[in-house]
Amino acid sequence: MKRLLTLWISLAQEESDYCCTSATKDIKTVLGRAEHEGLSFLTITLADFGKSFERSLDQGHVALASFSSWKSRGGLPVFLRGFLEQVFNPSNGVLLEKPSIDSIRAIRQLTLLFSKVELPCTPARDAQAFDDYIQCEQDVREADARRLPIDLEDFVRVSDLLFGKLFEQVDSDIREFEVIPKHGPGATADRLMGNEKFGQRTWPARLQEVFPTWKYLIPNDRFNDHLAEVDILEPGAEIPVQVITVPKTQKTPRIIAKEPTAMQYMQQSIRQRFYDLVRRDNLLRQMIGFEDQTPNQRLANWGSRTGTLATLDLSEASDRVSNQLVQAMVHRHPYLSQGIDATRSRRARVPGQKDPILLAKYASMGSALTFPIEAMVFLTAVFVGIERELNTTFSDRKQFHRFKSEVRVYGDDIIIPTDYVHPVVFALETFGFKVNEHKSFWTGRFRESCGREYYDGNDVSLVKCRQLFPSTRADVTEVVSLVSLRNQLYFAGLWKTVALLDDYARKVLKHYPVVAPTSSVLGRHSFLGYETQKTSEDTQAPMVKGYVVSAKEPINELDGHGALLKYFLKQSSLPAAEGHLERSGRPRAVNIKPRWSSPF
Repeated sequence: MKRLLTLWISLAQEESDYCCTSATKDIKTVLGRAEHEGLSFLTITLADFGKSFERSLDQGHVALASFSSWKSRGGLPVFLRGFLEQVFNPSNGVLLEKPSIDSIRAIRQLTLLFSKVELPCTPARDAQAFDDYIQCEQDVREADARRLPIDLEDFVRVSDLLFGKLFEQVDSDIREFEVIPKHGPGATADRLMGNEKFGQRTWPARLQEVFPTWKYLIPNDRFNDHLAEVDILEPGAEIPVQVITVPKTQKTPRIIAKEPTAMQYMQQSIRQRFYDLVRRDNLLRQMIGFEDQTPNQRLANWGSRTGTLATLDLSEASDRVSNQLVQAMVHRHPYLSQGIDATRSRRARVPGQKDPILLAKYASMGSALTFPIEAMVFLTAVFVGIERELNTTFSDRKQFHRFKSEVRVYGDDIIIPTDYVHPVVFALETFGFKVNEHKSFWTGRFRESCGREYYDGNDVSLVKCRQLFPSTRADVTEVVSLVSLRNQLYFAGLWKTVALLDDYARKVLKHYPVVAPTSSVLGRHSFLGYETQKTSEDTQAPMVKGYVVSAKEPINELDGHGALLKYFLKQSSLPAAEGHLERSGRPRAVNIKPRWSSPF
């Protein structure tokens, strides 16, 4: 923690210089409270201050009740007061007509710097996260029970207008066996890794009805004899998803679910068709994002400048998408309906529960279909709310075009016109979703979407520390994070703190050259270019010596019909990686090795 405090102090001093104030008392406060409260003060308490500050920007005044754990004087907290006085009136806490953008950025940087440090939570917090997962299931069931028939009718009608042609095409693709599955690199509930997935020996009976093994598990009918080795699982014998936690913040872990191999394999086939068809649709590609966050960020910037667009964020978004709602959305397309149901795991094994639980949600984070389906559900709910505010019923797809530059969904980041906030929030809640009031903005000039934050058209995004500092070069993840943190702070103009991090990085890295951001070498980025230490005798290209991340995939040999199937399922036009039939899957460990390499 001492190194993190040193980093914070350096940033506080540098930011105070930029903002022409003093951080001496603030540094004393942080040192004192960190000593008594520990690391959680930096990762949780400071972060809560930053979130309350953002809420104050949105509301136009400081609500001291939200800063209850901090001393206050007049209308402002005492902590960071030198910065706050450049944003709010010190006597009554009202937002200034022209607040200092530098101070807004500085306050966010100093309070949210450690908000995303990936640390394991306490066992109690992990247990609470699993309890919340179970409670969320109950919430989904209750939302299903209280939903009115008219709500479902409106949802289905709007969904048909938006996605009817897309669903029709995927329905045809599934019927004609034209979807192409693929295996992902991640862990699965049945513990198959890499190339092992091409030799899977189980296949749910529900999948067999829509995606038969003779079409998707063997290269062609010459290998039919291998199908005798496949165990067709009845619903009661299916492998449930395995719910686990992964580090997110010290306050709350991230809950994900590991899917069985067979399910994930076929989920990918439908997912890819959704992505392809949205990309080709002139309307949908402007309203839904799957791979590019920058349109959301541009709209958030515009919303902060004009106040005409709001940014909404949903809590536990994927876990609140009801399977009942999804099935209603696609029920007019029988093959698609059966396909997304067949690829959906119905039960989950949750730590602390004796038996697997039956799921009411469509799928947890971990299913390949969660991301595209939740986007379609959220967009549909948004337009149900807009319809009701307009007191009209959309009957033609052309009626949506007026909103194509104002409505956009990327995951649980939603952008809508400010005029429709309240009916849209009501519609989202009607369909069982929970709007995160702490991360949704529409009143003032602050907006946040897809990792970027803006105030009145100014980018006030910050740099976040993601890992603790490394002790030795063997702490590879921490070393990589340290270099990344240094380079982000460099481009943010915080060069005194960059010098501090450079001194520390040199203690663990013998070679630490100046390289371009495109280089594979772990090094310093600079506006002045890159350095050259020698010229390659073979290519006459410039070279530098530095550390490069090295990761070997596990040994995982594949031959026979599995290797042929892998070849036929390859969708990229690029050649397969060398040795992909000998090694595959996510590396169990990474290393960094010194080598001569290109500086760009």
